Amino acid sequence: LPIRISFIMVLTDKQRTDLHAGIYEYLLSRGPAFAATAEALAQADPEARSSNSSTDNSKTDGNDDEPSNSNGTSPRKTTPSSATPVLEKKWTAVPRLQKRVLELERQISSNQRIHAHRAGFSGGTASAPLDSTTASGGIRERRMLPRPPAQHSLQSHSSGITALALHPIYTLAASGSEDGTIKLWDHESGDYLRTLRGHTNVVTSVDFCPKGGGYLVSCSTDLSIKIWDVKDNFVCVRTLRGHDHTISCVRFVPPPLGAVFLEGGKIGSVEGGGAE
Repeated sequence: LPIRISFIMVLTDKQRTDLHAGIYEYLLSRGPAFAATAEALAQADPEARSSNSSTDNSKTDGNDDEPSNSNGTSPRKTTPSSATPVLEKKWTAVPRLQKRVLELERQISSNQRIHAHRAGFSGGTASAPLDSTTASGGIRERRMLPRPPAQHSLQSHSSGITALALHPIYTLAASGSEDGTIKLWDHESGDYLRTLRGHTNVVTSVDFCPKGGGYLVSCSTDLSIKIWDVKDNFVCVRTLRGHDHTISCVRFVPPPLGAVFLEGGKIGSVEGGGAE
């Protein structure tokens, strides 16, 4: 017995009408050789002709001086050779979309390789942290070390870098160096912004105020602590002295104190652009 295979089209009535109208327009554009086929399609689906006719009429801009046939009807105007039928436009758009999809898939695959070491990254979307318990009860290994390639390579210091801090709000990074300078960077774009000079020896530590990031504090082996006003073009608003030996680290206390920093056992607070 012959096997009969039926295909169910999932097109809506509007989509089917547009498809037939596009095929009808394409057949007419191919010249007299396809005129009989176009007429057969029009007889099978009269809406294809009417839909195409409405499109043609809209293009005539109300011109009623067209010649008529002997039966009083206007002859059908075939699509000019310079014009591309709608069906051909849609057909050629498919390869472009497929190419774009392949490019996006390659980009996603590249992002997965670059950011695979980050916790919570899976397939370009956020997921559970990599060190959380899996569904099977096992513990996923969390890879803390960064993986190449590096997003940016920031180079400007003339000596070794000893300290680094990130702004809590903006894409701003501050680096301290053995050359006695503090350099500011945009870590998102990789651009160098400016250099802060004031210390006369190695900068050992830098830190942004966690409460809004309005201040940057730095310490150095020159036995001084400097407070820089981020909002006032990084002006040094206060220099604190008192240590008899190298200051190795300085840190702001997290909120609610926020503007209080600790350095080698001494405590000071930043208020109103100064230090108490």
